[in-house]
Amino acid sequence: MSRQAAPQQLPPADGAHLIALFNAGQYAELESRARQLSQLYPASGFVWKVLGTALLVQNKDGLHALERAVSLLPTDVEARSNLGNVQKAQGRLADAAASYQRAIEIRPDYAAGHYNLGLALKDLQQLDQAAGAFEQALALLPGFVDAHYNLANVYKDLGQSARAIQAYQQAIALQPEHAEAHGNLGVVLELLGRHDDAQASYRRALALQPNLAEVHNNLGNVLKDLGHYDEALSSYQRALSIRPDLADAHNNLGNALKDLGRLDEALECYQRALAIRPDYTEALGNLLFTSNYLSGQAPQALLALAHRYGDCVAALARPYCDCPQARDPDRPLRVGLVSGDLCQHPVGYFVESVLEALKAQAGERIQVLAYATQVRHDAWSDRIRAACQGWCLTVGLSDEALAQRIRADGIDILIDLSGHTAHNRLPIFAWKPAPVQVSWLGYFATTGVAGIDYVLADPWTAPESTQAHFTEQLWRLPQTRWCFTAPDVDVPVTPLPASRSGHVTFACFNNLTKMNVAVVALWARVLHAVPGSRLMLKAEQLDDASVRSTVLAAFAAQGVGADRLDLHGRSDRLTYLRAYQTVDISLDPFPFTGGTTSVESLWMGVPVLTLAGDRLVSRQGVGLMMNAGLPDWVAQDADDYVAKAVAHAADLQALAACRAGLRQRVLASPLFDAAAFATHFEAALRAMWQRWCAQP
Repeated sequence: MSRQAAPQQLPPADGAHLIALFNAGQYAELESRARQLSQLYPASGFVWKVLGTALLVQNKDGLHALERAVSLLPTDVEARSNLGNVQKAQGRLADAAASYQRAIEIRPDYAAGHYNLGLALKDLQQLDQAAGAFEQALALLPGFVDAHYNLANVYKDLGQSARAIQAYQQAIALQPEHAEAHGNLGVVLELLGRHDDAQASYRRALALQPNLAEVHNNLGNVLKDLGHYDEALSSYQRALSIRPDLADAHNNLGNALKDLGRLDEALECYQRALAIRPDYTEALGNLLFTSNYLSGQAPQALLALAHRYGDCVAALARPYCDCPQARDPDRPLRVGLVSGDLCQHPVGYFVESVLEALKAQAGERIQVLAYATQVRHDAWSDRIRAACQGWCLTVGLSDEALAQRIRADGIDILIDLSGHTAHNRLPIFAWKPAPVQVSWLGYFATTGVAGIDYVLADPWTAPESTQAHFTEQLWRLPQTRWCFTAPDVDVPVTPLPASRSGHVTFACFNNLTKMNVAVVALWARVLHAVPGSRLMLKAEQLDDASVRSTVLAAFAAQGVGADRLDLHGRSDRLTYLRAYQTVDISLDPFPFTGGTTSVESLWMGVPVLTLAGDRLVSRQGVGLMMNAGLPDWVAQDADDYVAKAVAHAADLQALAACRAGLRQRVLASPLFDAAAFATHFEAALRAMWQRWCAQP
């Protein structure tokens, strides 16, 4: 600590004594002596600076003392900086930033001042400015490890992954034992899909500091994504043994248990996360999402849970009350799409051809801007982006900042494509940044968000009776709510496998979470009713040995031996589609019916037997089969499901004929007719807009 001359002379011996106490770390004694001297020399800025600093390092309130010091020593950089530290500790971030800024103005080469300013700006969510402050600190002091580390954190939050990786690596090069840098490097690598590299970074961090609960939690996420479920569960449980109040670990443990079909346990985990953080919207959304997998769920119970979510996000938002848009019913519209799945993902498969057709047919009437909520970007992303007039990466933007951006972009109709799935930004819809807001494509039920006006549906998936299940108003497209993009791969439809193998092969390629106890029981009935038949299951969870054992045991309990089951794990899309060449009939699970898998099955010539339910998520198969012209593949109850499976399996000639012409049939159907869908889609958006314009 340096000493600056003060208006009232402090004896040199007293000043030297204070400095000695500070250097020796005797802060309590330093505080006591500085208080005495402040009474004797109240005009000594140095004494007030020492007192404030002594209080600060003891986590006491040094604000008054440092304010006095700054008033007496207006050009003292240390006093200004320490005042900023106190203000930051008290949550007065704007004041802290101003103090650090003043310190820098006094001494532009003060690297610590630039660094502290960066920390304050980061907490203020002014990330671009924070990055600039850290960069300036490093220009002055290239070996400043913490500046490299925090600059990397800012780049990570901004979605600038390459820069973040470089900055973390620089911090690690300077300080190889920097566990937090290894851990956060893993986060960026995971976001980029580099799971093996992310796992290595997490394990290095834990080797350095075994009790980093957040890193155990993150490691669990990577292990889950890699299909190592037992290890993932252990990582989450290790995180919770260190920090039982880590809500993220409870939530992520719930996600892993959901994937394993242990739904009751998953729901308990989400409830524990919410007990810790009642406004944890992600856990609340997961609670709602997972509840849809359960058989016997009353629609009104799901609606009540959705209302709970909606109330939560509404309490966190400050909705806009005015709309700057001109109420012109016929002018060109600006439409925003909010999604984390504008890539190789089911949402990407469905939206690609629609956006291309919309641009070709209505480019002068509809301008589409995409708001991508995750950094993942691939060839699908490039094609989708080319069909849009604007593209904004929203990573690093708070809900408020994203709502402001959407409003500034003049979006007339804002469409959510995620619902309660991963990477969603549903809370921004509670801010009401656009006059008309819509839920479409990526979800299958009500969001519960009062700020969302409509859900795009169709007559098959959402008959009149289902309106009571939604907080939004159902807006039915005339044929289908979905339009798929035909796979750009050379995978032909092969002759009926049963004609060669001598037995019928049933299959389901859906997420294994959909295969609940009731589904297993019904599929076992089908296998018993069709002698010699087999069932192929293909899902990423089946890469895990314990999951395979659980599945085999579930069917064994229904009298179906392992010799009648073929279990396959994840694969690339080409291999996945080729697997349908060995399948005769696809079986749809329930109550959570298939979507992407069912359309792909039809494209591969394999019809899908579906069970009609009483809510949208359990009627997706109905919509697909009716639009494909396959009404005899829709069962009304469990007995009808078995009877139809038996009848179709017995008529191999009819099944072979269906297979031979099915791809051509569905390609000509509304399920793949992007031009017709784009026409209906544009008409719906225009009508929604005109309705808003007509409101008083």
